[in-house]
Amino acid sequence: MKRVSILLLTFLISFHSFGQDITGQWNGVLKVQGTQLRLVFHVAKTDIGYISTMDSPDQGANGIPVTNTTFENSKIKFEVSNARIEYNGELKENEIKGTFKQGGQEFPMNLSRKDIEKVVINRPQEPIKPYPYYSEDITFQNTIENISLAGTLTLPKKDGIFPVVILISGSGPQNRDEEILGHKPFLVIADYLTRNGIAVFRYDDRGVGQSKGDFKTATSADFATDVLSAVDYLKTRNEINKKKIGLIGHSEGGLIAPMVASKSKDVSFIVLLAGPGIQGDKLLLLQQELIARASGTSEAEINKTILTNSKLFEIVNNSENDLKLKTALTNELNDLISKDTTSKLPNGMTQEEFVTYQVNQISSPWMQYFIKYDPADALRKVSCPVLAVNGEKDLQVPPKENLTAIKNILKNAGNKNLTTMEFPNLNHLFQECQTGLPEEYASIEQTFSPKALEEITKWLLTQNK
Repeated sequence: MKRVSILLLTFLISFHSFGQDITGQWNGVLKVQGTQLRLVFHVAKTDIGYISTMDSPDQGANGIPVTNTTFENSKIKFEVSNARIEYNGELKENEIKGTFKQGGQEFPMNLSRKDIEKVVINRPQEPIKPYPYYSEDITFQNTIENISLAGTLTLPKKDGIFPVVILISGSGPQNRDEEILGHKPFLVIADYLTRNGIAVFRYDDRGVGQSKGDFKTATSADFATDVLSAVDYLKTRNEINKKKIGLIGHSEGGLIAPMVASKSKDVSFIVLLAGPGIQGDKLLLLQQELIARASGTSEAEINKTILTNSKLFEIVNNSENDLKLKTALTNELNDLISKDTTSKLPNGMTQEEFVTYQVNQISSPWMQYFIKYDPADALRKVSCPVLAVNGEKDLQVPPKENLTAIKNILKNAGNKNLTTMEFPNLNHLFQECQTGLPEEYASIEQTFSPKALEEITKWLLTQNK
């Protein structure tokens, strides 16, 4: 899950408008994928027209000049060209009703003279301090890549010897709570397990929060070295049972956990929360198909998208040179766009900008690795106990294909200590849901299904008898 950032820049020119007064301060809240950002526009009138600046208080950005402000016949428009930001609205009874646009995406946002506070999102499962257990913030070293990482270790009690699990986050830069769309699933999981006698170690991804390193250049294999370093760190703690160190990986973390378990004899058990069992390119195509269909996209459009992405992924799979890969992707995308007269580029983007953006995304180190990687390579080498769980309505890592693949791979490799569970009505984040679509994640109050927490904990306690 990616974060939404707003970049703000430059200066202003404006045109004349007559009639209503729009000078002064206008306040709004931009709601994007569960994230709320307050925006404030300050409008003033000069001899040549209107000028404006914009604040983003939640990002600590104030007084950013707006490139262009126009107001005519009750219609107002703010533009910040270098950031490709555009706001269009209509003044009605001292309120501006409009739409915020950036990078081809549009979001409704109204502006008012009144001070606007962000809506407090109810997350009833988040624990409240003081916790009934011991919590310690620590740093540890990835000596392989010379990176300092920061995390939190929670223990049922300050003194004692306990089994421990390391939490491994999903794709995208995540903090130690795997914070996403207003939810903190790793905080909820850590709290539940620690209250039930299991120590938990969770940490900020490299380049996130208090951890050092560069997230953008890392692949799943690089993240695996961070987990191995966490295992090494826990072996130095007197409170940890060295024979009971386990891993819990969510989504991409469920890809990484078998990598680590296949290399380290210190890993005693692993839990795969919506972990992939099929190769990355196949998973991405399946994910795109299921989400599009659940969103009401026509079968013709779905088939066209799958065909296009299949060609692009094939280019990645057959490439071993970044420069040649980018050239081949650029040529393929330009060719596809020129042949498809019905295709529409995102608002405000030229074909060159769109193609460049897509090529950079697909050719990134992480994406290349993910497209080419087959989880079977590591799963075949995993000999410790495995629990693989999915939500029935998971559209990102579908249970039918992935749980079946994991089961078959481990069985054929001779691992007889495998348990699989498919929880009804749960999505990719293990929330009770209606459709399973990612657009539901933020609006659901539940962070992680209590039933799933209970069953996972029972399995963990069985492994740690």
